[in-house]
Amino acid sequence: MHDKWKLVALAIVATGLIAVFMTIDGSGNWDYVLPRRAKKILAMILTGLAIALSTVVFQTMTNNKILTPSLIGLDSLYLLLQTAIVFVYGSTVLTAMSKNLQFAVAIGLMVLFAGLLYKLLFRREGNHLYYLLLVGIICGTFFSSVSSFLQMLLDPNEFMVVQDKMFASFNNVNTDILILSIALVLLVVVYFYRDFKYLDVLALGKEHAVNLGVPYDRITKRLLVAVALLVAVSTALVGPITFLGLLISNIAYRMMSTFRHKIVIVSSILISIVALVGGQLIVERVFTFSTNLSVILNFVGGIYFLYLLLKESKS
Repeated sequence: MHDKWKLVALAIVATGLIAVFMTIDGSGNWDYVLPRRAKKILAMILTGLAIALSTVVFQTMTNNKILTPSLIGLDSLYLLLQTAIVFVYGSTVLTAMSKNLQFAVAIGLMVLFAGLLYKLLFRREGNHLYYLLLVGIICGTFFSSVSSFLQMLLDPNEFMVVQDKMFASFNNVNTDILILSIALVLLVVVYFYRDFKYLDVLALGKEHAVNLGVPYDRITKRLLVAVALLVAVSTALVGPITFLGLLISNIAYRMMSTFRHKIVIVSSILISIVALVGGQLIVERVFTFSTNLSVILNFVGGIYFLYLLLKESKS
């Protein structure tokens, strides 16, 4: 099947799932049901777009399709920030603080961290992949360890507030920052759009990209900032989801017959929307909220990650 028809099929499936999610068991109470479900659907579409775009861009920058931005500790940094606020100022400050202010602080720290990583990783000569994995795992482990230590010192009631931030939940989406998130994602797509055209060349490797006239250092620095912003949006909306990006990007690469990013990114976004909306329908209608979608996604994605590691080690 031609890639164009595959994209059309994915778009039809995604649209159908969204229509089912919006209308199932409405019981005629559309004034009550539709606005609430519309906010949740919007958050899932935005999360799927941010995760898909950030993962494909990050994998192209690192020339490795088993990496996700989560491995370099961006999610852990977000959780550390939430924990530190509760530990220093108390849970009342976190609950009373404006959601938009929390969002702005989290984004600022993530962009700062991405800038430091850029200086640490991409300014050096040598094997970037192993260095990236090493630094990413160390940073993520360090942030997680500090968060765990601070959480052990918290009052149980305050720990409950932090615990809500620790796991991704599509049942309790942070809709207070929905408008700000939409504006930020649109800004990222528009502002960094001219850099996305270099992705096909960056996928050839640094040496080839430089020889073809691509300003490698400037482009990778800007793209890393874009990745940090997109990860911050998805994490702030629903919480950390480690393996969703890995899962959908690899499915997209295998489904499409081309590696052109224009096709792969669109297909990744559509697959992400299908996975999130379809998965949430199953959680709500089949499992009746007895489990969480993020648990299923991380379980399936974790197994797929191990499969990719074993496959790469054999090759």
